[in-house]
Amino acid sequence: MIQPIRWQQQSLYLINQLKLPQSFIELEIKQAQDAAQAIKNMLVRGAPAIGITAAYGIVLAAKNLRALALDEAQSQLHAWFNKFAQTRPTAVNLFWALEKMQSCSQQSYPSTQAWFEALESMAVNIHQEDIEFCKKIGALGSLLLKESYKNKLNQNKKINILTHCNAGALATGAWGTALGVIRSAHQDKIINNVWVDETRPYLQGARLTAWELMQDNIPCTLITDNMASYFMQQQQVDAIIVGADRIAANGDTANKIGTYGLAVLARYHKIPFFVAAPSSTIDLATKTGAAIPIEQRSKQEVTHIGSHSIAPEGVNVAHPAFDVTPAKLINAIITEKAVVKENYEQELSKITQ
Repeated sequence: MIQPIRWQQQSLYLINQLKLPQSFIELEIKQAQDAAQAIKNMLVRGAPAIGITAAYGIVLAAKNLRALALDEAQSQLHAWFNKFAQTRPTAVNLFWALEKMQSCSQQSYPSTQAWFEALESMAVNIHQEDIEFCKKIGALGSLLLKESYKNKLNQNKKINILTHCNAGALATGAWGTALGVIRSAHQDKIINNVWVDETRPYLQGARLTAWELMQDNIPCTLITDNMASYFMQQQQVDAIIVGADRIAANGDTANKIGTYGLAVLARYHKIPFFVAAPSSTIDLATKTGAAIPIEQRSKQEVTHIGSHSIAPEGVNVAHPAFDVTPAKLINAIITEKAVVKENYEQELSKITQ
């Protein structure tokens, strides 16, 4: 199983996702500032992975404060929570993980060392829980697919899935959310092909999702984003499965830019549209998708592919990194606790209790 994040001997190890698939490079992160930059610069990305990395980043900051008195160490660590909170505004898992770490930090401890050990234990627990949750999401999602396509599967036919961006092991602690469902469905021998959107402008689909699927020998086909409608029209897509960076209380879902367009196309072509995410992605404090902050990223990510310019110098550029899919376009939200198909506001509230 791909391990995008490792914690070993009080150092954080991250796969440099900017270098994939040409090079597999694991970076050793020893300082909190480097962990924050890894999130901001997308060396690590994906909502659950961002939260896990931030949790370990807090541990790295606390490691340098162990010589201080407990109250002083707790006080100085507070600034790091603010620094990590500013790295990526849309992914709610970041704030969820930081809140858990902050609550842990503010407890009473017999010594600064005990405080540090508690923070380290909390970060490791956040990481391990995410892996367990992704496995459960995968199992529930595969079951949903088997139920939804019972007739087709009974005819010894397999199903074709389309996915967008990367919601795989690289975006989580391991296994993945949307790709976790696909991995589990592949183990259950029901997958014929996975259509992989390239996902402009950062190409997470082409660079990361295709690489992950090929590592696991899951049949896949890379397509440009504007080919998705063609394959839907040709009846070569049975379902669309995507991840999520934030799910509002009413079920509106923020995910990588281009997801909303897929949901609209899916509704027209009568193709089920599924969202897979851990319950930590549900943000009950955000009532609707209109209140979800949308990160605006640099124009160079649009005007360049890697270091190569593809646009006229000086052209105006807009680059919202995410869009919001209304709940009414989502057929089901798959979490580690349950598959929610209706009454999102009521059912999502139950999940987070």
